Amino acid sequence: MSSADNQPRRLASFLLGVVVTIVVLVLGFFAYIRFGRLPVATADPSFPMEAQIVHVPLEARIAREMQSVPFQADAQTYQAGAQIYVQQCASCHGTPGHDVAFASGMFPRTPQLWKKHANGVVGVSDDEPGETFWKVKNGIRLSGMPSYQNVLSPTQMWQVTLLLKDADKPLPATVQETLTKDQSPAAAPPATQGLKHD
Repeated sequence: MSSADNQPRRLASFLLGVVVTIVVLVLGFFAYIRFGRLPVATADPSFPMEAQIVHVPLEARIAREMQSVPFQADAQTYQAGAQIYVQQCASCHGTPGHDVAFASGMFPRTPQLWKKHANGVVGVSDDEPGETFWKVKNGIRLSGMPSYQNVLSPTQMWQVTLLLKDADKPLPATVQETLTKDQSPAAAPPATQGLKHD
């Protein structure tokens, strides 16, 4: 039998091998999901490269959709932002000098927005305001961060954003007082209040 006659048989064998390999991989993947120990608990270690897999598309989307700040921050902006922050954000993200105990038990950990990180940055004060606004408006899937676009107006979201942008700077005394006057935990997560339901 000539090599030309063997060529279709070799091609068929190769294609069959490819198909069998794909089927075995797919079945193995589904068996792992069904019977394996996937990291689904917050205390579980993360997948290899999980942070990169999540952050690359998140950062790309934020970069595409980031908006510019529509107004400058002033004392009234900070005061309004502080009032909204205490009502909507503090139960998860803490207040100056008061971290939220359960935040370290979440995955990913809920950032405490008034605390200095190891690099010396306070909260998200080193982020562009447009990035923080995007996260407040849209939320982040599978992180516990809700979308506030049906809870707060764009102006209110910018007020909170600008407050957090300047969390590393001295704020007016009335703003500090608003942020720290009531350190008791909220009875229920306030982010659910006022949500529109279909």
